[in-house]
Amino acid sequence: MEQDLNNLTLAEGDRQELVCWAIACVERLLPVFAAERPEDTRLNDALNGARRFSTGQLNVGPMRKLAFGCHAAARDASSAAAAAVARACGQAAAVAHMAGHSREIARYTRKALAGEILAQELDWQRTHLPPRFREYVYGDGS
Repeated sequence: MEQDLNNLTLAEGDRQELVCWAIACVERLLPVFAAERPEDTRLNDALNGARRFSTGQLNVGPMRKLAFGCHAAARDASSAAAAAVARACGQAAAVAHMAGHSREIARYTRKALAGEILAQELDWQRTHLPPRFREYVYGDGS
C-alpha cells in the first residue's frame, strides 16, 4: 500500500512497523553514545519503550516522554556525535507519535558518523527499511 507523503502521522499499525526499523537503526549507533555516557540509560529506555509500542503494549503518551528524555540526553552530551545519536533515538521513539519522525534518522546519522562508516550506515538504513516505506521516508521513490 502506497503511503501519503504528506501524512506525517500514518495509521498506528504503520507506525508500529516503522518504529521497528527506527529501533534497528539507532541500535547500530548506540556505541557512539555509550562510549561517552555509559551510565545514561535514557536511550535504552526509549528503545525498550519503542519495542513495547511496536507490539501494542505501550501507547503514545509514554513514548513522547521517552523521546523527550533522549533529547535531554542530547543536551547533556559533550560531543556532537553523541548528541546526534541521542537525537536520532528521540526521533525513533517519536515515530510512535508521528511517522514523519522517521525521516530524521538519516539526518542525525550524518551528524554522528563520517566517511566510509557513514556511507555504509546510510546504505544499511535504506536497504533495511521495508520497501513500502522507502518513498515515505526518503521521498525519492527508491
